[in-house]
Amino acid sequence: MTSKFSSPLLAIALLASLVTTLSACVPLVVGGAAVGAMMATDRRTSGAQVDDEGIELRGSSRLGEAFGDRAHINITSYNRQVLLSGEVPNEAAKQQAEQIATRLENVRAIVNELVVAPVTSMTQRSNDTLITGKVKASLVDAKDLFSGAFKVVTERGTVFLMGRVTAPEADRATSIARQIDGVQRVVRIFDLISEEEMRRIQTQIKP
Repeated sequence: MTSKFSSPLLAIALLASLVTTLSACVPLVVGGAAVGAMMATDRRTSGAQVDDEGIELRGSSRLGEAFGDRAHINITSYNRQVLLSGEVPNEAAKQQAEQIATRLENVRAIVNELVVAPVTSMTQRSNDTLITGKVKASLVDAKDLFSGAFKVVTERGTVFLMGRVTAPEADRATSIARQIDGVQRVVRIFDLISEEEMRRIQTQIKP
């Protein structure tokens, strides 16, 4: 499947994804929450954004201490909901990682998408980063979507979509992601909100 998007937007999205690529050089990768200037265009409250950053930083440290180079674990938090993705050596390690994440302060839910498999190669991770960039660029290109409402994570061709969105927005973003070349599966991890709440949030964050 293929998708059309503008080169400048793709370049911006790929640059934004470069941080994840560099972090992927070590077994444990932090998803990274957008803070600072992004707070003005994020549907999360500023408190939730700060909490998400703290969850990812503390989670990265504790998972790193627990597993070292035996596993490749991404921890991504959006609105205090945590996604665990990557590879672990066995089912016990998968459950241990979830227990560690559960004990992190401010976490309200865990989505454990870790798989028991060998750690992915740098080639695979680079390909995942490229897919993430393409999805982000396509969301920006979609004039009927507010791209700042979404967070995108890719593991082994599986795209995880997170965000505070309406049901139509969730369906639209899912459709866009499925059309990107290299995407094997799309997993939705959304906080669904009403159209009325979406309009209220948009009014509050409008510059």
